[in-house]
Amino acid sequence: MIKRFLIAFVLLVLVCGGIVGFNLFRDNAIKQFFANMPVATLTVSSQEVEPVTWTPGIEAIGTVSASRGVDLTVETAGLVKEIRFTANEQVKAGAVLIQLDDAVQQADLAAAKTQAALDKTTLERAAVLQKRGVGSDVTVDSARAAADASASQVAKLQALVDQKQLRAPFNGTVGIPRVDLGQYLAPGTIVATLQDLETMYVDFSIPEQQIGLLKIGGHVRFGVSSEDMPFEGTIIGVEPKVDPVSRLVAVRAEVANSGGKLSPGQFVQARVILPEEKNVVALAQTSVVTSLYGDYVFVIRPEEPQAAANSGGAGVVDEAKASEQPEPKLVARQVFVKTGRRSDGLVEILQGVAAGDQVVTAGQNRLSNGAPVAIDNTVNPALPTQPEQAKK
Repeated sequence: MIKRFLIAFVLLVLVCGGIVGFNLFRDNAIKQFFANMPVATLTVSSQEVEPVTWTPGIEAIGTVSASRGVDLTVETAGLVKEIRFTANEQVKAGAVLIQLDDAVQQADLAAAKTQAALDKTTLERAAVLQKRGVGSDVTVDSARAAADASASQVAKLQALVDQKQLRAPFNGTVGIPRVDLGQYLAPGTIVATLQDLETMYVDFSIPEQQIGLLKIGGHVRFGVSSEDMPFEGTIIGVEPKVDPVSRLVAVRAEVANSGGKLSPGQFVQARVILPEEKNVVALAQTSVVTSLYGDYVFVIRPEEPQAAANSGGAGVVDEAKASEQPEPKLVARQVFVKTGRRSDGLVEILQGVAAGDQVVTAGQNRLSNGAPVAIDNTVNPALPTQPEQAKK
């Protein structure tokens, strides 16, 4: 019985030992395989860090408005008799745009002019008779008062007739007519809009901390996006009061609109141009990666050679063989940086990299610290902002 037990125990030990040994052998083989497996070289684009001339700016969102723009309305009630303009027509100041029915007012004006002419004639006759000594001063004074009253009545009725006409208050572009012939208009009814599109205003706001950077006459660029800003203007006004709710300051700039590409009410991106700064370290924004631990970049450096083991009796390496060794590979090293201002696709680097460093601009999503890389600047995001550096 004991002999059988010993045989079973020995067999069990052999089986368990074989299983454990096989697992150890397999794990070691896998470890050796991955340890000796070559790491694939990743292709990236890069740029050399160089001090640049930095043009700082203040970014904002603005709204375009015309330097002169009104909604045209009528002063008095009446029926629309004539519409003397078409949509988008260029009109001159004083041009009649709408003519209301003024037949009654014209008749009253004609009667008043006739009475005024009669009163004027009566005054002239009374003055002649007074000079001849057959007329009294009372008669002349009464005739003069009647003539003045008639002239005032004519002026009043002429003003009523003028109210039946809607005239352009200034030169500009008139909008789409909002009335029809024969339509009855009440006072204050909007007929159309009139905008002077030659010169435009752009209103935008900036944080209160940046008030000191603004000055009247400062340059501002505008566009539909931060990458395309073809319009240039100047600051003509800064609100002296800070909004206590938003802590923003209202700013107004003036921009010429000779091409007519800007329209009132349009949304634009604004950038206040500040004085240039020289010798600023800046990179393309695509170079900087943001993480929970901070901002970092990948710097391309030669692979560090492995130190040879120092053993007793080791001979000196032959210089000819050393010269035949291949050049060290390039690897990407993760470097944390401190960023500053951002403008025009660039980000200011305050700490972390220095002039002469080669920084990866594209392909960072596949990189890890120490990964071998190959540089290919055929497609480089840094080219639009740093063309001279990208060519290097």
